[in-house]
Amino acid sequence: MNKPEKPLSTLWGCELNESNKEETFKTDDTNHQHQLALRTMCLGHTAKDEFNIVELVTGEGGDGAKAVPIVTLHAKSMPTVNLSGLDLHPPVTFRLRYGSGPVFVGAEHVALEDYSDEELEDEEMDEEVEEEEDIEESPVKKVKKNGAGKRKKPEKGDDEGEASEGENNPPKKGKGRGRKPLAAKV
Repeated sequence: MNKPEKPLSTLWGCELNESNKEETFKTDDTNHQHQLALRTMCLGHTAKDEFNIVELVTGEGGDGAKAVPIVTLHAKSMPTVNLSGLDLHPPVTFRLRYGSGPVFVGAEHVALEDYSDEELEDEEMDEEVEEEEDIEESPVKKVKKNGAGKRKKPEKGDDEGEASEGENNPPKKGKGRGRKPLAAKV
């Protein structure tokens, strides 16, 4: 079975203004699961000094669909809103409820391959068989323990090649720490 390496991700965006008060994100592709991850909504540079309220309608947009306001933007006090973490499934409709905009919606369209239950079971079986084969192929190695916790003490003869105690070595505890003695005054 071929698994997709990464989900297909593309940028999606729209502009809501006086002439285009509503924009819908929907897909007809049934081979993938689709998700719209909202990122930002911001006012354009020509926005008037007024409140702009954007509402969200999920599902099929009929008369019984309920709209939820998700953003209130104002040119002077809040021109941009970060909406990271708001993930929606299509169809999704954005509607400029109040104001003249322009309001820009920025999002990420993610398409995931839709696996059927049979394909998932087949993949799990294949993975289990591969794991069993890996276990059978690798022999068990015995680990030798060399007295764990015991340290080897250096022998007295090993210190001969090292520098003497005063050279390049920091003073040991209790010796020479602190201030140097003052020289005797003449």
